[in-house]
Amino acid sequence: MDEHDDHSLDIQQNVGDVGGDFTKSITIEAPETTVGGGDIAATIEFIEKIYNYLPELAFATLYGLVVYAAVLWIRRLIKK
Repeated sequence: MDEHDDHSLDIQQNVGDVGGDFTKSITIEAPETTVGGGDIAATIEFIEKIYNYLPELAFATLYGLVVYAAVLWIRRLIKK
C-alpha cells in the first residue's frame, strides 16, 4: 500500500530549535463514504430529479399565463 492511499492529510509546522518540540500535526481523515459512479451518475440523478418537477413547472407556467391573460382582458374592459 502506498503512503498516500489512505487519503489523509498530514500537515506539520516546525518553529525551529528553541529547546523543545514545537511541532504541530493535523490529521484529517477522509469520510467512509464511497462515490458511486462519478459525474455521469450525478448527471443522470440530476436529470431524474428535474423530470420529477416537470408537472409542477408546467402547471405553474400555465397558471401564470392564465393570470396574465385575465389581467390583459380586465385592462381591456376598463379602457372601454
